[in-house]
Order: sequence, then structure tokens, then C-alpha cells
Amino acid sequence: MLIDKYLTFAIKNNASDLHLIPQYYPAIRINQKLNQIKVFDILNEKEVEDITFSFINSSQKEILLTNKQLDFGYQYENYRLRINAYYARGNLCLAIRILNSEIKTIEQLNLPPSFYEFTKYTQGLILITGPTGEGKSTTLAALINHINKTQEKHIVTLEDPIEYLYPKGCSIVSQRELYQDTYSWKQALRAVLREDPDVVLVGEMRDYESISLVLTIAETGHLVFSTLHTSTAAETISRIIDVFPSDQQGQIKSQLSSVLIAVIAQRLIPTINKNLFPALEILYNTSAVSEIIRSGRFEQLTNVLLTNERDGMIIFEKYLIDLINKGYITNETAFKHSFRPKELKKLIGE
Repeated sequence: MLIDKYLTFAIKNNASDLHLIPQYYPAIRINQKLNQIKVFDILNEKEVEDITFSFINSSQKEILLTNKQLDFGYQYENYRLRINAYYARGNLCLAIRILNSEIKTIEQLNLPPSFYEFTKYTQGLILITGPTGEGKSTTLAALINHINKTQEKHIVTLEDPIEYLYPKGCSIVSQRELYQDTYSWKQALRAVLREDPDVVLVGEMRDYESISLVLTIAETGHLVFSTLHTSTAAETISRIIDVFPSDQQGQIKSQLSSVLIAVIAQRLIPTINKNLFPALEILYNTSAVSEIIRSGRFEQLTNVLLTNERDGMIIFEKYLIDLINKGYITNETAFKHSFRPKELKKLIGE
């Protein structure tokens, strides 16, 4: 089959993504750079359609034809595929994220040892933030699998789609996929409290209802991990509050200040030797941070990050400087990826 050729080529070249769009060559993304594969022919509409329907069952096909898009997971040899099928100019297209079935450890992902502490909490909310493709799911999988291997817990995951399959360990793991194991994100979040979980992974906090339910799950004595597509810690806090109507924001500020454990903003930065290395911003919910959240003075969080490194916090720009000092990245790369170039310039001493 054509898809086998494309996936074999992508995997052999350590691609993170494969794109199949009619009237284009197949394209792969390697270290964040997109490359069209011109050793293959240009794709036509029927080829992409045939590939798409070879992946899905009749129920999924009906959803795809009705909604004009579909997210789903697929096991291919030793790799897990996260696939988005969508229509563009009336033609089916595929965006395929390629994930190694092996779940890497916190150390293997070059994440700080302090991340092991996140797995020891028994209740509260830990958020991993950043755009698509910055390693959030991989980081979450490392955290969840460490709990799975070391603690007797019931872990429930709500995913769209399932990305990593957790091996048998000390824990029991119930992985639920949207449209396969539940037809409603809202219903799945409401039902999770009746499933006797200790740890809950919510693939994404999407909207008003999902954010509200995630906060409630954390508030009722569970450890919850989730993600948001935000850049900085301050933006994450602000985004959560702003989702709610103004008359509810006071209550949500109080609730969030109570349940939040930490916000980790993550980016994958290209290194000098052309690999990708995580750069992080880590905000812990100390008493000072909790008061800032309750009062809505989110602009003060940047100063908290700058002045509380002893508490394990670090601002993104300081993390970039550490990578510069270790010889992993250049100053130019740091400035290109910085959220606060003026702050970075000040920290470098220019």
C-alpha cells in the first residue's frame, strides 16, 4: 500500500509528522521543518481518500462525512499515529503525527528532575501548555507512566485521540477515546468521578464546560493533568479566568488558586547539533501566586518567576540562557524563541 511507503520513509527519516494533501507531494516534518518528498509522485484525490478510509471503521467514516473532520488514533507497527482527517477545497487530506510507542522517561526527555515531584501529589491540577507540536503529550505520558510504574493507582485518561498506550504496571489504567469510548467530552468528564479515579489525564481543556469540570475534578480530591494552547504561565492563568462570564470570575479565581499545583509552559528548541531540546517556564502555586490569582493581578506573575528561582520556579528566558551556557543553543535561537526579548536581553546583559 502507498501509506506503508510513506510511513516507512517518514519513520526512517525521524519525521514527527506526515502530510498527505491532493495535488502535492507527500510532506514530512523533521525538527520543525517541512519537506516535500519528491521521490514519490504527486498525490491525487482518490489516493488520499483510499488511504483515509483504510484507517477508519464505518462509524468513524460517518462522523467524518458529517463533520468534515475527524481525529483518531491508529497503531502502525511500533508506532502510534495521531491522525486528523479533514477536507480542504472539497478533498480529503491527512495530517499524521508519528509517535514512538515507547514512552520515554522524564530523564530521556531532558526534563528536570523536579518533574518527578509532580507525580507524588495526590490531588490538585498540573497544566502543561504550549502550541501543537511542542511535546506536551510526550511530557504528560512520561509523568503518567512514572505513576503507572511506581504507584498503585487508578489512572483514567480522556483523550482525542489516544496517543500513547500505557503498559501494565503497578497501576490500572483506563484510557478513553472520544467517539470510540464516549461520544461526549462533557459526559466523559462528568462520569469520571463515578469511575473511582486517583489520577485523571484530560487531553485538553477546550472550553468553558471542560475547564469548569476539570477544576471540579481537581477540587474533589483527585490529581489532574491537562493541557492548554497558551504560551506563558501568566497567559495560561488569564485564559482560564477569561473563559468564564464576569459574574463567575471571582469564584473561578478562588477555585483555581486553591487547586492549582503548577503551570509548565514548554517549547522544543532546535539545538546547535540540529536536535530538539525542551525549554520550560515553571510556575508553582505558592501562597504569593495564589493571592495574585485571587486578586487578578496576573501581570505580577512575571516578577514572581524572576525572583523565586529558589522555590523551583523559572522564567522561560532564564531557561533559554541556561541552554546557551550549556552550549545547546545560540543567542540567535534564544531570541527567536523568546516570549520576552527585552527581558532576555536584560538577563544576558546586553
